[in-house]
Amino acid sequence: MDRRSCLVAPDSFKGTFSAAQVAAAIGRGLEAAGEPPPDLCPVADGGEGTLSVLLTALGGDTGGATVAGPLGHPVAAGYALLEHGETAIVEVAAASGLGLVPDGERGPETAWAASTRGTGELIVAATRAGASVVLVAAGGSATTDGGAGAIAAIHEAGGLGSATLVVLCDVRTPFEDAGRVFAPQKGADGATVARLQARLNDQAGALARDPRGIPMGGAAGGLAGGLWAAFGAHLEAGAPFVLDAVGYDARMRRAQAVILGEGRLDDQTLRGKILGEAATRARQAGVPCHAIVGQDALEPFGKRIIDVQMVLEAHTLEAIEQQARALVTVL
Repeated sequence: MDRRSCLVAPDSFKGTFSAAQVAAAIGRGLEAAGEPPPDLCPVADGGEGTLSVLLTALGGDTGGATVAGPLGHPVAAGYALLEHGETAIVEVAAASGLGLVPDGERGPETAWAASTRGTGELIVAATRAGASVVLVAAGGSATTDGGAGAIAAIHEAGGLGSATLVVLCDVRTPFEDAGRVFAPQKGADGATVARLQARLNDQAGALARDPRGIPMGGAAGGLAGGLWAAFGAHLEAGAPFVLDAVGYDARMRRAQAVILGEGRLDDQTLRGKILGEAATRARQAGVPCHAIVGQDALEPFGKRIIDVQMVLEAHTLEAIEQQARALVTVL
């Protein structure tokens, strides 16, 4: 009987390697060690890389627009049209992402000023291209404006027409906590966090409905909650959405084992990140699960919760390939 192949389903190593690059490196390592060609299934949790993952899995076309970056400078940002153009996906990171703010410019002033206007403009561009559903991948933003910039841009363009928004969220943080939880990562000091928190509360009271207390409303600095309040956007956890879209469950059940990956394995992995979701599904199906990560900072009890049997660290594509070869001894 032919041996079953492995399912290779890593997330990106944020800021270093894309999910597709990691999957390919693991695949090369497995084949070099004599394993059958694996099923490569790059994944994402609603943050950076979600567009690429869904476009690769589902097929479609791409488009783009020049929009306002987080600090107002024009940036070229792309979107994808899936399902014959009926569904579009845009990434907040492409228009309003922290990666668009140079390291030397990050600080309290930019954390306060960063706007989601460009994300709103990109959403409008996708609807004008014919999409009736726009998936908004909310991770990786530079902003904590509660979606004010995006809401203004959409209104100024005449609204969304009959299009529906679905925000794919990589966190469960509510709208009112977005400043406290995420703004320090974007350069805000204590005083700026307090100002941002106050601004979010003021915005919440002025919106058509109050987004405070809504799970996932704090994604992308409150953008998710703002779009929910202003346009009735549906908020969905990004990890299960993407896993379902790429057919993960059926592919996992056919596999000899699953090999996952992400840049850092830690407590956040247990709180909605894609590696935790994918590992839990493998455990429930009785399929062995292993991981190759950039940094392993999860205590043994956490690994037992999601039943990841072996975790190996690697910091380069060559090392990822070598660690995949090492995994063959336990498959």
